[in-house]
Amino acid sequence: MTTLADLEALALSCVACPLASSRTKVVFSAGNPAADLMLVGEAPGRDEDLAGEPFVGRSGQLLDKLLAEELGIDRSGCYIANVVKCRPPGNRDPLPLEVAACRHFLESQIELVAPKVIVSLGNFASRTLLDVTEGVTSLRGRSYSYRGTVVVPTFHPAYALRAGPVVIAEMRADLVRAKKYLV
Repeated sequence: MTTLADLEALALSCVACPLASSRTKVVFSAGNPAADLMLVGEAPGRDEDLAGEPFVGRSGQLLDKLLAEELGIDRSGCYIANVVKCRPPGNRDPLPLEVAACRHFLESQIELVAPKVIVSLGNFASRTLLDVTEGVTSLRGRSYSYRGTVVVPTFHPAYALRAGPVVIAEMRADLVRAKKYLV
């Protein structure tokens, strides 16, 4: 693949795993492909599957608010993708087979966007990018490297909505940490 458009066209017709049979839309990405900041989530939820865009439900509203307040940007100031591009049934975690089938899309997106910083949102994205078994609670608060790009793990906004103000404050701190690498 030489362009994101080529990669997206391939993703739109992908049937490499069982998720293809239950999806409404492939959720490839949103935002600016020339951005220095990339956000990586786990997988589309119901709202995202219907809209064809990542983080459009309540989680996305919180993410948009935190991006504006802590980084002074909106979606046009970053690039947003997920580990897998189709919604797992019942919003379950993607299975290893599904991640393996989709992994090349995410790896190519990272290569083509070439962000300075990746913020991994939640356990699943953080574990996938960093190839670790630890959860985001123990990973956050530090930065890591993924193929020469800085990775800043933080909580998934859906978890933060459930967990409350302390976790949201920790997400804010992680976004401030990411901002330091964007200078």
